[in-house]
Amino acid sequence: MNEQRQEAYLNLIQSLLNCPSDEEPEILAANAELIDAGLVQMMLAWAEMASQQGNENVANWLQNLARELAQVLNLTPEEPHPSPVLGGEGIEEERFREYLQFLMEVLQATDESDGNPQVIYPLLAANTAKLDDIFAEILRRWMPETLAQAETETATSIAVDIGNFSNLIQQFPLGSKASNMEIAIAGYEVVGNIFTPTAFPQDWATTQNNLGTAYSHRILGDKAENLERAIASYNAALKIYTETAFPQDWAMTQNNLGTAYRNRIKGDKAENLERAIASYNAALKIYTETAFPQDWATTQNNLGNAYSHRIKGDKAENLERAIASYNAALKIYTETAFPQNHAETAFNLGLAYQDKRDFDLAYQTFADAINTVETMRGEIVSGEEVKRKQSEEWNKLYHRMVEVCLALGKKTEAIEYAERSKTRTLIELILERDFHNIFPTDVISQLEQLRDEIAAGQNQIQTSKAENPQELAQHLQELRQQRNELQDKYLPVGYGFKLKEFQATLDEHTAVIQWYITNTSIETFIITRDSQQRVNISNRDDNLDALINWGDEYLDAYRGNKTEWKDNLASRLNRLAEILHIEEVEEVIKSLPKSCSRLILIPHRYLHLFPLHALPLADREFLGDKFSQGVSYTPSCQLLQQLQKRSRPNFESLFAVQNPTEDLVYTDLEVQVIKSYFQSTNVLKKSQATLPAINNANLNAFDCAHFSCHGYFNLENPRKSALILANSPVATASNQLNKERYLEVRAGETHDLDKCLTLDNIFSLKLEKCRLVTLYACETGLVDFSENSDEYIGLPSGFIVAGSQSVVSSLWTVSDLSTAFLMMKFYENLPNNLSVVIALTEAQKWLRNLTKEEFETILQKYQPEIAETLAQMRPGQRILFQEYLTRIRQGKSLPFENPFYWAAFTAAGV
Repeated sequence: MNEQRQEAYLNLIQSLLNCPSDEEPEILAANAELIDAGLVQMMLAWAEMASQQGNENVANWLQNLARELAQVLNLTPEEPHPSPVLGGEGIEEERFREYLQFLMEVLQATDESDGNPQVIYPLLAANTAKLDDIFAEILRRWMPETLAQAETETATSIAVDIGNFSNLIQQFPLGSKASNMEIAIAGYEVVGNIFTPTAFPQDWATTQNNLGTAYSHRILGDKAENLERAIASYNAALKIYTETAFPQDWAMTQNNLGTAYRNRIKGDKAENLERAIASYNAALKIYTETAFPQDWATTQNNLGNAYSHRIKGDKAENLERAIASYNAALKIYTETAFPQNHAETAFNLGLAYQDKRDFDLAYQTFADAINTVETMRGEIVSGEEVKRKQSEEWNKLYHRMVEVCLALGKKTEAIEYAERSKTRTLIELILERDFHNIFPTDVISQLEQLRDEIAAGQNQIQTSKAENPQELAQHLQELRQQRNELQDKYLPVGYGFKLKEFQATLDEHTAVIQWYITNTSIETFIITRDSQQRVNISNRDDNLDALINWGDEYLDAYRGNKTEWKDNLASRLNRLAEILHIEEVEEVIKSLPKSCSRLILIPHRYLHLFPLHALPLADREFLGDKFSQGVSYTPSCQLLQQLQKRSRPNFESLFAVQNPTEDLVYTDLEVQVIKSYFQSTNVLKKSQATLPAINNANLNAFDCAHFSCHGYFNLENPRKSALILANSPVATASNQLNKERYLEVRAGETHDLDKCLTLDNIFSLKLEKCRLVTLYACETGLVDFSENSDEYIGLPSGFIVAGSQSVVSSLWTVSDLSTAFLMMKFYENLPNNLSVVIALTEAQKWLRNLTKEEFETILQKYQPEIAETLAQMRPGQRILFQEYLTRIRQGKSLPFENPFYWAAFTAAGV
């Protein structure tokens, strides 16, 4: 391996760049063993990189030195190696070196461990931020030059390591799946330049097969074109992998080729499926149950998939063939031996039964698959992200199970399976935080003992140290059952969730509306203490397509033209009410035996983004108006069940962050008024509101935390969503800034997330006394709706995990002035009824119905506070304030009746 030599080149070049000019000969003489063609080439590459970055002095110096060394070595310098590029711009020198060193470290670890994932995956997990397009470009552009300079034996050895690493990165579960696949493709392309079909036919064929697999699973680029490349690669491999010469490799490639044809977009769909079936059957000539049981099972599963979607032939007969293939695969793919494969094949079998309309067998098969998936989740010890990704992958299974339950009339089971698919990671985090407040001391000891014994046994299995893995696995299963039964006795959540036990926690005047979006419909359930009903409106007028189209239009308008979005918000909400048939839902609630005065809404997926409490009704009222005890939100029944166990005191103490960026004109007025309702306060004003100050404030001592600041939701990386604090703006932005650390809000405005309160920071806060967190900031109520698992990842979930019983947050960029008055009224209401939900609902009604005359009265009421606030404003801000007041006085009689002003804020929790 010569990666150590590459690092030595880098160190030598850096020493030459940093030394006085008279010391250059001495440094070169001391490193004579490094002076060769490789050093010259690296110098030229660095020179080109420096030139692209505008550092011509360094570029010229390196080019001249490289030419001098080339003359000494009797070399003819080639054209400079271009620096790796991303988006057409050169990578800064320091980052390039950092990535290159990481690449060398990975390849060295791959070589020394012979591609052992237990060695490589922890290394990759610690460096997921570097597994990106830059890494792929460096691998694609830098390594061919390195290999060209190496001796044949060394180049071959490196190529083997790159191939092994590419295989590993394809299957790596963390980081960006798209980036991981691009890195794998880059690696296979590099290896293909070394393993030519003439010199290394078998290695070349293996690489072609692996490259085909990578293209088959590629996320970036055109899907159809990727599959064509995959088919071409597989067919290329089959030129070497003949049935006679390499029967096992031939069968493997035939199986892969069949899958590519099954998924192919170009060409005739029916004909592609026939080719897929032919390839799978060809593979089964070699892959027999006796000789290659696992490969046989894989191919049987794939053949079942092809027959399930087959166009030619009789539909019923094709389904029977698919079912036979799946059942054959399950003979090998048992839950104990191959849990992942068992779950996948059982899911496929369940789909075939569902398609056949044999719902009883579909129910049994999906239940088997779900039990396996949930067992697998219990086995995961590598962290929260892996669990979240698994939830995302398997949510389709729960969707199908809900559909089958409803087809069988099993409403209770449908709701329970819907619940089991939601917010599991979030609930586990809260359970861990509230552990000692929920369980008796003796139960805690039992649970901890079971946890430790399970973890130790699982570690033995994963590290292959168990003497009898099957016997140990069975014992661990029994321990898990004991743990689950003990846990569910005190806190029945997650896989042990029972709807009746949840219903018992509701009072007789509370109704819950739970929406659940499957592959084909929008399901609406109404749950009370004594009943559960399915509002049978899900398939009317293609509601799901209508909702998707409506949501796309809503979000496009919000992102593109805020004025148009604001002006048409009321009409858009009216259309959403029609799609969700909210009038009929409300009629069902009204018809219940006992009147309901409180409503709890449980949205699903992108419904979390919309103000469902503000959906209009025919009598010119809104959904929230119909319930005197208010409308609140919760991500799931399970989460509500846990939050109800949190005992919190009344509102006596306040912690507040006040206008840290000093550009929110009315927040100073808002906080000044709000703090008058509390006996004790701690307010971090403006420049005082820094992350260290918050960390030192002992938030655990306060009943209420109020954040009057900017907030931003990061859809690409929700855990980097943040509340913006003082000292966070970056003076000079750069395209090369690390996206993990820096948040670019808009052109010219970038913040250092290390100085903001990010979701990651929030998860680690302690708010064990906190009853309410209020997020005045914009878009603080948004959550990651891109995931089918509905994990409800956003700022509200962070504060709930941290310990708060309730969180009030916003769904869009709000108006500073109207929000200030809404918040002032909200906190004024709190001492009167001690209910967050009622206080917010009444404040929203008040703002919506506030007349211009009443607004003038409010201005007079708070005249001293307004005068003090105006005195602190800059001249331009005072002018804007007066202009705003003028527009209100000259405008509509109800200046804040547009839902834009009052509907953005929601109350999540209890």
